[in-house]
Amino acid sequence: MQKKSLFFLSAISIWALTSCSKLGALSADNFTVTPNPLEAQGGQVSATINGSFPEKYMKKKATVTVVPELRYGKGQSKKGTTATFQGESVYGNNQTISYRMGGHYTMKTVFPFISDMQRSDMYLTFNAYIGKKKVNIPAVKVATGVITTAELYRRTLMNAGACLALDSFQRVKARRQEANVRFLINQANLRKSELKNNSVQEFVRMLKKINADRERLNLKNVEVQAYASPDGGFKLNDKLANKRQDVSEGYVKQQLKQTKVSTPIDAHYTAQDWDGFQKLVQASNIQDKDVILRVLSMYKDPQEREQQIRNMSEGFRELADGILPELRRSRLIINYEIVGRSDEQIKAQYVSDPAKLGVEEMLYAASLEDSPAKKQEIYKKTAAYYDKDYRAYNNLAVIAFNEGDEATAKRYIEQALRMNPQAAEPNANLALLALKHGEVQQAENYLANAVEANGFGEVLGNLNIAKGNFAQAQENFGTSNSNSAALAQLLNKDYATAKATLGHVKHPDAMTNYLHAIVSARQGNNYAAQSYLKEALQKDPSLTDYAANDLEFSAVKNNE
Repeated sequence: MQKKSLFFLSAISIWALTSCSKLGALSADNFTVTPNPLEAQGGQVSATINGSFPEKYMKKKATVTVVPELRYGKGQSKKGTTATFQGESVYGNNQTISYRMGGHYTMKTVFPFISDMQRSDMYLTFNAYIGKKKVNIPAVKVATGVITTAELYRRTLMNAGACLALDSFQRVKARRQEANVRFLINQANLRKSELKNNSVQEFVRMLKKINADRERLNLKNVEVQAYASPDGGFKLNDKLANKRQDVSEGYVKQQLKQTKVSTPIDAHYTAQDWDGFQKLVQASNIQDKDVILRVLSMYKDPQEREQQIRNMSEGFRELADGILPELRRSRLIINYEIVGRSDEQIKAQYVSDPAKLGVEEMLYAASLEDSPAKKQEIYKKTAAYYDKDYRAYNNLAVIAFNEGDEATAKRYIEQALRMNPQAAEPNANLALLALKHGEVQQAENYLANAVEANGFGEVLGNLNIAKGNFAQAQENFGTSNSNSAALAQLLNKDYATAKATLGHVKHPDAMTNYLHAIVSARQGNNYAAQSYLKEALQKDPSLTDYAANDLEFSAVKNNE
C-alpha cells in the first residue's frame, strides 16, 4: 500500500512539472486574418491578424513571439512583422496576457511581394519560452493564397502604347501684319512722312504678297483702329478719332484697289484712349508715374482724370512730350492665313523629295500612315534630315516598344535624350519600361521629368496602380479607354465603369478579356467570367499558369 502511494505521488509530481513547462498547440480557430486570401498592393502583401490566447494558456513566466511566415514556391518563405506577448510574471514591455482569462490581440504584418507568392500559404510560427527554457508550439496555417490583380499593371500598360512626341503641324496658321500711323495734335490728315515709315511700307508689301500668292496666303480682313489721346475733352476727341478712322479707312481702300485685293474692312475708333495711356505710363520712367497711375485707379470720370493729371504741372509736361503723341494714331491690321500643304500634297512631296518637307510636315506625314513599317521609314528619314530633333528618335522607340522590342526601344530613347535630356516623352517612356519590370522608384524618378509629356496621365496612372493608390490612379486616367484605366477602376471597386471602359478599348487584347473575366467574377456572373477567361487564354496561352492560380476565379472554378 505504501509503494502504491509513493508511485501515485511521483506520477502527480511529474505531470505537474511537465504541464508547467509546456504550452499547448494553438488552433486556426484562434486567429482571423484580413484579408483572406491575402492581396498584393503597392509591391507588398499586408495582413491584419486578430488572435487570441485561450484561458489558462499563457503561463505566468511565458514569453511568446508570433512570427507570420508566407510559404511559397519550392520550400521558399518570407517572414513578416512579428509581435511578442508575455505572461503575468515576466518583466518586460510587451503585451501581458492573463493566465486565468487569456487575451486578445491585433497585429499587422507585411511581406515584400514576389510573383511566386500567388500560390502560397500563410503560417504563424512561434518562438516561445517559459523562463529561460525554449518550448515548442506547432505552426498554424491561417490563410491561403495571394490575389495579385494589382500587379497586372505590368501586363496592361502595353495596351495604350508608349508616349508619342507630337508634331506641331498646322495646315492653316493665323497671322497678322500691323502698321501704325501717327497724327499731329488735333489733326486727322495723313502725312507723307508717316506713310513712308517701315510699318506702313511692310503693310503695303504684304498686300502685294497676298495678291501674288493667293493659293498659300488667304486674306481674311483688314482692321482699322483709330484713336485720340485722352487730353482735350471727349466731344472734341470723339470727332477727331472719327475723322482719323475715315482717312485711315480711305487709305486702306486705296491700297486694296492698287494691289487688286478685295476683303472686308472692319473700322472703328476710340475717342479717348485711356487704356493705351495707362499701358504707356506703366512702361515709362516719367516723374510722378505712380501718382498718375493712382489717379487712373481712383477716378473713372474722364474729365476728372484729365483735370487731376493737368494739376501735376511737371508730370503733365512729360506726358505731353512723351506719352500723348504716341496715342494720336491709327492702327492698320491685316488678318491673314498661311495655308500649308494638304495631306495629299504632303504625301506626294514625301514620295518625290522628302528633303523638301519641314520637320513638322515629316512628323505629320508619319501620322497619316496606318502601317507601323511605313511610320518607321518616315521617322528614320526625319531623324536623318533633322538630327537635332528628339521627336523622331522617340517615336521610333514607341514603334519598337509596341512591338515588344525593349532593347531597340531603349536605344532610340537614349538617342532622343542625347538630343534633349529634359525631353518629356522619352523620360515618360523610360518610366513605362521601368514599370514593366516593377522598378517603381526608378519609374517615379523618370516621370519627374515628363510632366508635359503627351500621354503623361496614362503613365502616372500606371505608376499609382503600382504604388497601390487606386483612387488616384483612376483619376489620372481620366476618360482614357485602356486596359490600365479599367484595371484602376476595377481595383477601386468601380466595376460598372471598368466594364464600360473595357467595352471601348481601342485595341482589345487578351488582357482586355482577362480583366472582363475578373470584373464578371467579382460581380458574381460566373458564366460571363468563364467565357471571357476562355477567350483570354485562347488569345494568349502564356496566361494559363497565372489563371490556374488566380484566386479571383475560385468561385468560377468551383462551379465548373
